[in-house]
Amino acid sequence: MRIIFMGTPDFALSTLRAILDAGHAVAAVYTQPPRAAGRGMALRKSPVHQVAEQAGLPVRTPENLKSPEEEERFRALKADAAVVVAYGLILSKPILDATRHGAFNVHASLLPHWRGAAPINRAIMAGHSESGVSIMRIIEGLDAGPVCLVGRVKIGPDMTAGALHDALAPLGAELMVKALAALEQGPLLCRPQHDEAATYAPKLDPRERRINWRLPARNVRDRIRGLSPHPGAWFQIELNGKHERVKVLCSAPAKGSGSPGTLLDDNLTVACGKGAVRLTQVQRAGKNPMSAAEFLRGSRLRAGTVLA
Repeated sequence: MRIIFMGTPDFALSTLRAILDAGHAVAAVYTQPPRAAGRGMALRKSPVHQVAEQAGLPVRTPENLKSPEEEERFRALKADAAVVVAYGLILSKPILDATRHGAFNVHASLLPHWRGAAPINRAIMAGHSESGVSIMRIIEGLDAGPVCLVGRVKIGPDMTAGALHDALAPLGAELMVKALAALEQGPLLCRPQHDEAATYAPKLDPRERRINWRLPARNVRDRIRGLSPHPGAWFQIELNGKHERVKVLCSAPAKGSGSPGTLLDDNLTVACGKGAVRLTQVQRAGKNPMSAAEFLRGSRLRAGTVLA
């Protein structure tokens, strides 16, 4: 089929590659424009942009798709369907109606749960034991369209957002290829969502990253896992006479109790509102991730230190 692909981050790459491997013709790739990034703030193309160019695909990077001119450019591609994976723009009705079969989305949750921008992070932060991918026909409204295919993934007690991301991306690609194959052969059956059961996954707020040690240990661990490796949960400590933020990438259950945020031993075991957690992998600003032992060799934190 003739496909318009719309995506931006790493999560979308598996689906783009799978569509190409399945023999579909990608008429154009839409992605977010290059953004300033890194220490030098040089313009950087999105991961999808880079891979699409390497594959020789035409790339379009409009700031939005709301103008009649952009709608006409999209329609002129005469595509059979649009495939959308974490694109970053809301599609208007003229865009949704501009292809023969409509637009289909790979959404990283079991819809109607976790509609919105951060479903992977939110599922883990909420302590869920299962997540998945939904292939959805896009309609107007936030992730409210009928669901065509679903795949499920167990969330283990130590699984991070990064690990769940890496499990869901290829699963979404596999399901999207199945959906397109079904679309070629006849009607693709999709079931309406139950809106009353919907939960939402808003974009992560920077204020959520600071660890609240007053929470029970299980909630602290879920927050750490749900923000690891990016953007990362953090605490603040005074090191070498300066206040420094330290990201926590991994933690483990621990025994003990005390005033929240207080180190209970010399191995980075921290008291929480109920119970304790042991920090096993951290990252100082501008440094590579390191084990607790490596961190302690350079910081000399001891029992009784309070992490803010």
